[in-house]
Amino acid sequence: MAITREQARELLDAVPDDRLSEAAAALEPLADPMLVVLLNAPEDDEPLTDEDRAAIAEGKADIARGDVVSADEMKRRFGVA
Repeated sequence: MAITREQARELLDAVPDDRLSEAAAALEPLADPMLVVLLNAPEDDEPLTDEDRAAIAEGKADIARGDVVSADEMKRRFGVA
């Protein structure tokens, strides 16, 4: 049975305020196709290489130094939203 946007909104309006975060978490993947892809991606079961470990250590060191860029800054740099 197909549901209309109006019916979906009525359902959302019926959700108690203290459960809105659960409703949003359930709806978010449906609204973001990239998130759907990531959530459905198979688990990476390849063992870490020495190169992987070095890259992880480098990233952690960058974070510890505060040498990071915010998501908003990255969006600005790449002209996204």
